[in-house]
Amino acid sequence: MNTLRIAPATSSLVIVDVQERLLGAMNAGVAERVVGNLGILATAARRLAVPAFVTEQYPKGLGRTVANVRDAFGETLAMNPPFEKLEFDAMRNAHFARAFTHACPPATRPHVIVAGMEAHICVYQTARGFREQGYSVHVVSDACCSRTEENFRIARGLWERMSAVVSSTETVLFDWLGKAGTEDFKILSRLIK
Repeated sequence: MNTLRIAPATSSLVIVDVQERLLGAMNAGVAERVVGNLGILATAARRLAVPAFVTEQYPKGLGRTVANVRDAFGETLAMNPPFEKLEFDAMRNAHFARAFTHACPPATRPHVIVAGMEAHICVYQTARGFREQGYSVHVVSDACCSRTEENFRIARGLWERMSAVVSSTETVLFDWLGKAGTEDFKILSRLIK
């Protein structure tokens, strides 16, 4: 399997724990950039029919998924609401794991694009869980954050050590698009200007 080349037909998007109270603990400038990039990924996934999943870690204490991300998913999130969990690794949550592997089996959708927070805890452990199940994992670095820069640097090292592809929002977007000149390109390329 080519772990670097992704396409809408072979990938899925998982946004991990981008919740109201957790976002408030992040550096404001970093949080704004991350939420903006998550909005781009969510909009592109919706437009290109990439299956998308959202998780929420203990929403009673950390709140719900932030409005900007919910809005970018539109009706998609209403049909596939966020998965509530207590596990740091979403793949250890039986409800999430069952729904995800049913919709995106590794044989037909081997690439999982992962983003969210915190980079060194839930993003890392969820990405590791996907790797353990045989998926190729692409972690979108500029759509992830941690409360401290040191923990974010540690997360990047952990992602690389487990053989995840460390990527960016634009890299994922343009890999999904594949070429210029299409209607999808015209609409989605406006998101990064």
